[in-house]
Amino acid sequence: MGSKNKLKRFKENEKFENVIQPSREELTDNLFELKGKWSEKFFKNDHPIVLELGCGKGEYTVELARQNPEKNFIGIDIKGARFWRGAKTAQEEDLSNVAFVRTQIELIEYVFSINEVSEIWITFPDPQIKYKRTKHRLTNTEFLQRYKNILKEEGLMHLKTDSEFMHGYTLGLLHGEGHEVLYAHHDIYKNEYSPKEVTGIQTFYEKQYLEKGKPITYIQFKIK
Repeated sequence: MGSKNKLKRFKENEKFENVIQPSREELTDNLFELKGKWSEKFFKNDHPIVLELGCGKGEYTVELARQNPEKNFIGIDIKGARFWRGAKTAQEEDLSNVAFVRTQIELIEYVFSINEVSEIWITFPDPQIKYKRTKHRLTNTEFLQRYKNILKEEGLMHLKTDSEFMHGYTLGLLHGEGHEVLYAHHDIYKNEYSPKEVTGIQTFYEKQYLEKGKPITYIQFKIK
């Protein structure tokens, strides 16, 4: 994407009512006004809040919102030029249960309060295969603790990925740390019992993976 295109998207994001772009200082100094008040101040209802971390173009966030009007969905990514597409689509379709936040995932506890979130989706994250990159892996022990701090007691986690490595690493970690694995499969499109919200939504990149014959994996779990 050219720099002109990026600038255009950044400017549009600033006008979108469904895009929130707090500064790092605003978050770390606890000045972010929506923390703990997303239901009251932004969505203006008490529906469950569901996050998609590393939401990319926002396709999954938007499609989940279309299919589940009784829930609120927030896509989170540091790259605003990417989720511009999802934000624009949500605006055009007048989807009032969608928002996007431009921030780093490691700051998630500054964006949401304890027990504020009902579910978290992690879709096709970078597996960070090199050992020195493990601290950036979105299902490592530190990240799971961050998620636990904002999730409701029975809050659900979803990991959907084309990376067998990420699937295996996460499954091993979950079992090793005593978390509750509710469902896991290494090839969801070959399993008739796969949840509909997992097989019924495909991102642009997921379709490409499937065309290449790559299996898509999925884990649903609760953090203990």
